[in-house]
Amino acid sequence: MNKAPLLPQPDRIQSLDVLRGFAVLGILIMNIQSFSMISAAYINPSVFGDLTGLNKTTWILSHVLADQKFMSIFSMLFGAGILLFSESVERKGYPPGKYYFRRLFWLFIIGLIHGYVFWHGDILVTYAICGAIAFLFRRLSPWVLLVFALIIFSVPSFNYWLFGRSMEMWPPEAVASLNESWAPGQEAIDREIAALTGGVIEQLTWRIPETFKMETFVFMIWYGWRALAMMMIGMSFYKLGILKGNWSKMLYAILAVATLPIGFLLIKTGIDKNFATEWSVEYSMFFGWQWNYFGSLLVAVGYMAIVMLMSNFFKFGLLAKVGKLAFTNYLLMTLICTTIFYGHGFGMFGSVERWQQLLIVFGVWSLLLLFSNYWLNRYYFGPVEWLWRYLTYGNKPVFRRRIR
Repeated sequence: MNKAPLLPQPDRIQSLDVLRGFAVLGILIMNIQSFSMISAAYINPSVFGDLTGLNKTTWILSHVLADQKFMSIFSMLFGAGILLFSESVERKGYPPGKYYFRRLFWLFIIGLIHGYVFWHGDILVTYAICGAIAFLFRRLSPWVLLVFALIIFSVPSFNYWLFGRSMEMWPPEAVASLNESWAPGQEAIDREIAALTGGVIEQLTWRIPETFKMETFVFMIWYGWRALAMMMIGMSFYKLGILKGNWSKMLYAILAVATLPIGFLLIKTGIDKNFATEWSVEYSMFFGWQWNYFGSLLVAVGYMAIVMLMSNFFKFGLLAKVGKLAFTNYLLMTLICTTIFYGHGFGMFGSVERWQQLLIVFGVWSLLLLFSNYWLNRYYFGPVEWLWRYLTYGNKPVFRRRIR
């Protein structure tokens, strides 16, 4: 018989599970582009694939509704989770740092495996690193957290503004390298497609340096700052009661109305300007993306407010189950999509149009909803959640439910 876990599972907030399920499913709307198309197409849609008619509409909708929005929500929830975890551990009389950093260590290890072996777009390593930093700020007041978060959030914007303003002073080889990454030639495109539709060794040869770049250079100039800022916003919102569901329906409605229109307007402005400049590296790489960078923050907060508001009226039980299995479902999305697109599976990488990618998203969502419902009717934890908990505490949690 399994020993009881050292620390029991903390009380779950239903609305947070709903929001987590909403976020983990929504992330796939953008990740599908990374799974199915060359890496440059994620930031420069004009460089690969058709961008007219239905495909253009699909890209615009995914950019407006999803790009950076769901990742932001997930990061906010991770920040709130820091406080939930710490409170739960402290109530039992244990030092939270000991178990929290052990928890992050294993998240880091799982993230390394995920990134280097399966998919270069891993977010877990970033969360482990930023989560360790955010933990140190957990005792600050919510308003101080919010101020620090907004300052940190602005760092990537300043970085890219500085890069863009100084581009004319770059050496020619640096400009040529930037142009090649922004709009790779056909030879480079063919190499990436051949690598990811090839065997495991070919995939690893491409993936390892790409993952290393994501976890070093991209992390330092952009990804890490945003993730840390959103975690701190999540901590602030948890302390203010927003993520606890403590606000009135009217306040959640006001928050949504105050953020969504402005956010969408900023994003639309960015789309118009990027197409007007024909996705030039000089504008779109350094300045054009920033409309969505700031707009997505407002939209993510608006989405959060709507979900918290709607949770007052509906239970969203199936979506909550997806949220309870968020870790497992995130990794399952990688396994399913790499099997569809990469060479060890069906090898469809580079051959699926944008509107068709959206159909695959709907299919994967259906599978995850069915899986989450089936699994949680039989088990207390998702398989990855159970393993992570076991590695954190050293005791095996009770896994299987007693089905009468």
